[in-house]
Amino acid sequence: MAAATEAGLELLSAVLDGTPAGIAVADARLHWLHANPAFERATGVRAEELSGRPVAASALAAAGPAVARALADERGGETVSDPLPPTALRQPGLRLSCRRIDLGGRPAGVVATLLGAGAETGTGPATREPDAATVRLAVARAADEEIGTTLDADTTCVELAEFAIRHGLADIAAIDLLPGGHGASGAGGRIRLHRAALTADTRRGAVTAPLAQPGENVRHRPGSPTAEALATGRAVTLDLLPVAPAQAGAAGAPRGADPAAFRAAGAERLMVVPLLARGRTLGVLHLARLPGPGRPTEPVPGLGLDGGPDGGPPAVLGDLAGHAALAIDNAQRYTRSQHVALDLQRALLAEPANPHPNLQLATRYLPSGSHTVVGGDWYETVRLPFGRTLLVSGDVMGHGVEAAVDMSTYRSMLRYTAGMDLPPHRILRQLDTLISENESARPATCLLALADPARHRWTFANAGHLPPALISPDRPTELVQLPTGPPLGTGLCDYEQARRPLTADQTLLLYTDGLVERRGEDIDTSLARLAALPLPATGDLEELLDTVLHSLAAPPAEDDTALLAARPRTR
Repeated sequence: MAAATEAGLELLSAVLDGTPAGIAVADARLHWLHANPAFERATGVRAEELSGRPVAASALAAAGPAVARALADERGGETVSDPLPPTALRQPGLRLSCRRIDLGGRPAGVVATLLGAGAETGTGPATREPDAATVRLAVARAADEEIGTTLDADTTCVELAEFAIRHGLADIAAIDLLPGGHGASGAGGRIRLHRAALTADTRRGAVTAPLAQPGENVRHRPGSPTAEALATGRAVTLDLLPVAPAQAGAAGAPRGADPAAFRAAGAERLMVVPLLARGRTLGVLHLARLPGPGRPTEPVPGLGLDGGPDGGPPAVLGDLAGHAALAIDNAQRYTRSQHVALDLQRALLAEPANPHPNLQLATRYLPSGSHTVVGGDWYETVRLPFGRTLLVSGDVMGHGVEAAVDMSTYRSMLRYTAGMDLPPHRILRQLDTLISENESARPATCLLALADPARHRWTFANAGHLPPALISPDRPTELVQLPTGPPLGTGLCDYEQARRPLTADQTLLLYTDGLVERRGEDIDTSLARLAALPLPATGDLEELLDTVLHSLAAPPAEDDTALLAARPRTR
């Protein structure tokens, strides 16, 4: 019986090996059992590099998800088809079709078949050298989808490093950026860069402990590969094999601290590719390769770290570095723009000037998120005759420098109009008329609260803004219901005013929507959360704002927030 079984296995192997389609078989433990010659030719991975190895930790780890899903399929017999990354194939554009095989009613393994033009014949495109332009196009399309998904430079660098590892371009990838877009020199002329990303293929045994970690500064000696790449704008490639002492000063020997660190991490080859965009050098991409099996014996032309025909970077790596550099440059430009807006916003939102002695005031402004996406949120106080003070909270629609500039313009208009000593609803009418005359002006919400302690009353007028919160001792926080008109800039001028009693123990809180609104949540639910807060009606107003922000501000904030708290002074 054993002899018959062995003969059957030999016959099965012979059939598979004679099949022109690329086929591989994995067992129920998700270990490769066999791969036929057509499969080897299409992927460039030898059968002995697969046999007995876990699918997810093999030289063709990209096939792991499809094989695992096929084995776990509850229906059984269903086909799972996945495209393989271009760097996992010698013939780009093929798909891996996986189907579970059951024996005796139990899963016994998975048959994986390569499908696509030329994959079904041993003489088709799968046996020819792939077209370099096809490889470059496939990698460029993948990079376009996976790199630069956000306007954050560090995130883009992480995406670039992970792309290089995931697509088999290197075993270790690190990105160093020049601070502020230019190099900073330290002692001995060393160039200081910022390590923005570091990723390694741990399945290949790569380690990162000897290397500078993300967030750290990295200093490169003059004449090092990194310094050379930055100075010349060309990629530098070198071997990192152990160098005898007599050869330490020879041409081509590893130079500087950065090759030594990659050598300590186990790398045998290093390529340093400058990141160039719009005539500027932004930093460098380090790609390192480890020795040992697990790589295709005949790499796809245009990939790898062996350099192009002219000694420069392979065409695919040059394309990849250029694409990533543009994404990083866009992110840095956006961040600089937002920092300008934030500085402008903070300069404009100075502490209330000349507050009336009849009121205690406290203000707070928080930019949104971790990327300073500044908007047009603002507050203002205007001192008026007869002991009155006009309190204002507003929000210009949009973000960035333009919104901050419009906010400044509207504040100036408001001060001018408030100086006419008009009631709040007429102030809003005047502002609406002035803003609507400018076709490029952004709409804005605005809430006015006129404090008149001598007459013991608040007078409100609202242009599309959220209701103020009134905090009183021994009572729940009240959201004052007001007649709400359209935002400023519509030209409708439809605003009314409402009065409420003002007592010495009350605190009024004006705020913008960044305090309460949450994506996907109804605004009534958001406002109910504010009303349910047990806010202190006495004590320091700064501590009150701290309590509100601690209770409601969700990190990272989805929008910027402006707060203004006011309380009558007791005499």
